[in-house]
Amino acid sequence: MTTENNAAPILSVRDLKTYFFPDEGTVKAVDGASFDLYPGKTLGIVGESGCGKSVTARSILRIVERPGRIVGGSILLRRNGTELDLAQLDPESQEMRQIRGGDIGLVFQEPMTSFSPVHTVGNQLVETIRLHQPVSKAQARERAIVALRSVGIPNPERRIDEYAFELSGGLRQRAMIAMALSCGPRVLIADEPTTALDVTTQAQILDLLRALQEREGMTIILITHNLGVVAEMCDSVVVMYLGRVVEEGPVDAIFHNAKHPYTQALLRSIPSIHSTARAELPIIAGSIPHPYNRPAGCPFHPRCPAFKPGVCDQGEPALHHLGGGQAVSCFLYDRT
Repeated sequence: MTTENNAAPILSVRDLKTYFFPDEGTVKAVDGASFDLYPGKTLGIVGESGCGKSVTARSILRIVERPGRIVGGSILLRRNGTELDLAQLDPESQEMRQIRGGDIGLVFQEPMTSFSPVHTVGNQLVETIRLHQPVSKAQARERAIVALRSVGIPNPERRIDEYAFELSGGLRQRAMIAMALSCGPRVLIADEPTTALDVTTQAQILDLLRALQEREGMTIILITHNLGVVAEMCDSVVVMYLGRVVEEGPVDAIFHNAKHPYTQALLRSIPSIHSTARAELPIIAGSIPHPYNRPAGCPFHPRCPAFKPGVCDQGEPALHHLGGGQAVSCFLYDRT
């Protein structure tokens, strides 16, 4: 858990375990993840597809779909001088419903499937606002228009009565951000907010998030596999693999002095203007193991260039703190 800030974390995830229980067996989607989120900062969660990033976000909001459920750990939210463990709340309770949207907002990975196709964007915004705030329908509509305008949607008085399929990809994503922010949450979780958008629109969405954070003082969890986005947006980084945190630390430390072989491999695979022309990009050998066939020991050892037989395949490494807020889960740094 990084400690580069003097302020207390606004959100602390401790040894979170979220498992799915289909008929075929148990899937450990999140298997002991821990990290801290500090006020006014942006935390990036990175990793390949299937590493548990989105399930971590859904666990925080208690919207994990069946047959999944949280089986261990805690999610500590600090508000009004108190500490509340979200993992102990009933997902359907009134308190959790108020936190979901009121304290923590979520920008879903794909806005086209997240908006209802049979209700206008305005209807869904108004419903969200009235769920969390005691206002009339007319007042909620005015607030919805203000929210759409605040995220840069042109002519929001007309757009509010349109359906999601009538909006372009960039406008849909802006509308999703407006919905997530409509009730003034302190924490915004952005799950792949630039997925399926062209590079120009991606840059606009990232600029919007940065501007909103500066204006509202928000705290952001940015979930992505794009390390370029992480370098541009984040203050600290959590690298996940097979549901575990394998490395964490300040963004500069991760990019300039990565410790874990998986993080190093991810960074080597980024295109660079300094690369030799027409040279193939390095790739990470192999693929993420099947959920029903997790390897023993360190989950990355079958793909690791620094694999030590008899060590990496026998036990699971703990998270070692190396100083400067950086921590790594690897036997290369085991001092015992």
